[in-house]
Amino acid sequence: MDVAVTVVSVSRPETTASVTRGAARLLTALGYAPLAEVTLPNGRRADLMALGPKGQIFIVEVKSCVDDFRVDQKWQEYEPYCDAFAFAVPPEFPREILPQEPGLIVADGFGGAVLREAPAVALAGARRKALTLAFGRLAAMRAAGVQTNLLE
Repeated sequence: MDVAVTVVSVSRPETTASVTRGAARLLTALGYAPLAEVTLPNGRRADLMALGPKGQIFIVEVKSCVDDFRVDQKWQEYEPYCDAFAFAVPPEFPREILPQEPGLIVADGFGGAVLREAPAVALAGARRKALTLAFGRLAAMRAAGVQTNLLE
């Protein structure tokens, strides 16, 4: 009996898109309304920013591979703009290299799982209000077909 094995390599952009999609599906299942690629007031771009049912803001940074994590150490610059922060990685990612402070999500194109809860640190009321209004405006602009990713 001959058995053929085909090795399929997945590109980094494909892995990023898959993990982002799965993490967004997980956030939706947890009651959040996620938006992808949101530029924050400090100029950083969050892979996912989500608004929770009680107004909480959750940011998820997707890391597709070890190199992606090692060259991009700006994750702490997201924390002033959210109540909770987590990394989302593919199942094969070596999770031991990630810092222990943020939350941890493992995701693929179909969904995800929370492996470590994101610690909650409440935003100041004025910042929450400004971010929530900007998030709503961004979502409405995208729904209207306006191509933007900037919180204004």
